[in-house]
Amino acid sequence: MKITKIEDLHCNAGWRNLSFLKIETDAGITGWSEFNESYGSVGLSAVIAGLSKLLIGADPRPVERLTAQLYAKTRQAPGGLIQQAIAAIENALVDIKARALGIPVYELLGGPVRDRLRLYWSHCGSYRIDHATAIGVPPLTDLAGVRRLGAEVRERGFTALKTNIFFFDDDQPALFMPGFTASAGWPELNPSRRVIAALDQQLSALRRGAGTEMDIMLDLNFNFKTEGYMRIAEALAAHDIFWLELDTMDAAALALIRGRSPHPVASGESLFHRRGFKEFLYRQAMDVAIVDVPWNGILESMKIAAAAEAHEINVAPHNFYGHLSSMMSAHFCAAIGNFRIMEIDIDDVPWKDDLVTVSPDIQDGHLHLPTGPGWGTEINEAAVRAHPVT
Repeated sequence: MKITKIEDLHCNAGWRNLSFLKIETDAGITGWSEFNESYGSVGLSAVIAGLSKLLIGADPRPVERLTAQLYAKTRQAPGGLIQQAIAAIENALVDIKARALGIPVYELLGGPVRDRLRLYWSHCGSYRIDHATAIGVPPLTDLAGVRRLGAEVRERGFTALKTNIFFFDDDQPALFMPGFTASAGWPELNPSRRVIAALDQQLSALRRGAGTEMDIMLDLNFNFKTEGYMRIAEALAAHDIFWLELDTMDAAALALIRGRSPHPVASGESLFHRRGFKEFLYRQAMDVAIVDVPWNGILESMKIAAAAEAHEINVAPHNFYGHLSSMMSAHFCAAIGNFRIMEIDIDDVPWKDDLVTVSPDIQDGHLHLPTGPGWGTEINEAAVRAHPVT
């Protein structure tokens, strides 16, 4: 079997684009993966195209050898776009190998530990502030709406949710994200009393709507520095938070925050490779390590999970992309022993289901594993072309 063609495909998904990699072979077997160019990874498709030229004519099945060759070729520029490009290629090659054997990817990884995965509704309310029209739901405009949303999550069978920071005290409701945009709080990244008060009210409204049995997570992203994260964690001590999620590139700082936080701490979604996680695991800087399968590749993600297991740390996937990414992350979660819970976006554009041949099977807040070969789904190219990038 030889690789004959590698191409990237993109489609509009409302407020972002979804991107896919397609690897074809002379045996008629095609492998797919999902990657992401919409959030800080401008030019990723070009990097993938450059590396792909090295693989034309190669046998796709010895995946570890091929990725080792790509790492060797890019050794002087590790991480970042290079890692994401290698991961996209790795994931599509793994899909090919599993399809050639007629088995699901999780069977390549040792077989499933579990056949259903507990989910949490991610970005709960976040997209409804700025993108309600694209989703086809009423916009989120006040705390009463937050309470109703909590009830909706519960009524739809989910047992966990994750939210961001909302402001409702101005004329225009707003998502607070100074770590990513030049908005209020940027570039100082210091939490104000307004931020803490808003979070207290938001978490209380979610709890009233969702009920006492709902697990609620709070994602602070890159929005503060060490002092700010600690101030917020301590100020919200009275809330029953499943985990406080935050991002920092300093393992010592994260360990300090975890030591002071009254809540469990989750982090790691922006880290690359085992080496990127090494210091964080050694310092016991997090309760839950968040691993991005599209960024790291599923084989590398398994190695990260094994390293986390050696440090008695659970793992959860970073998964706020399309359905193919959800399937890729599901195979990862199924095969690891130290799985905690799986992220998934429920609010999304109406044509999200059309982009794949098999959508994730979600029942009672759990994803049931696909049983087909490879990822258990493929990309519907006609649907992708029907929603061109604008």
